[in-house]
Amino acid sequence: MAIEEPAHTVVERDGRIELREYAPTIVAETVVEGDLSGASNRGFRTIAAYIFGANRSVGASGSEKIEMTAPVGIEPASEKIAMTAPVSAERQGSDALSGEGRWTIRFTMPASYTLATLPRPENAAVVLREVPGGRHAVLVFSGFTGEDKVRTNTAELLAWMASKGMKPAGPPQLARYDPPWQLPFMRRNEIVVPVAR
Repeated sequence: MAIEEPAHTVVERDGRIELREYAPTIVAETVVEGDLSGASNRGFRTIAAYIFGANRSVGASGSEKIEMTAPVGIEPASEKIAMTAPVSAERQGSDALSGEGRWTIRFTMPASYTLATLPRPENAAVVLREVPGGRHAVLVFSGFTGEDKVRTNTAELLAWMASKGMKPAGPPQLARYDPPWQLPFMRRNEIVVPVAR
């Protein structure tokens, strides 16, 4: 059974790096504090509770189970993200995907939903919002996503972008596609950086 992923087209491929054009998506996200691993785990549980039924259906009574999608995104939390409304983590006040800080963890919602039709979160820490489409540089890697590996892969992707004359339009995001029980060598992870036009 295939898991839905955000719609995109590959514009360019260079080894482990792809330049992709993404369609707009809707995400459920939360902001948590801590290091990359701890924040990712807490944020994942918060958003997972929402999609597994901690919500109120729109126009009906009760809750609704939302299908899981991939990836879970993690990026340093940014002032641009409103706390009033994946899974990715974005660290507050930094473009680095490492260290202690505030992280935005997000799940992409299935394409069959709109903001008007998505169930409302019971937890006020879960925010629903639309993410505009756009061009992103993506580096694909396998294995664990420890801070050193994430830092090394992020530096490689940013260096590739600089060599192509591209500038980041936002902080890097770590995207995880597999459950924690997946064998490390079979895991698909990505560093994703929006590209300025």
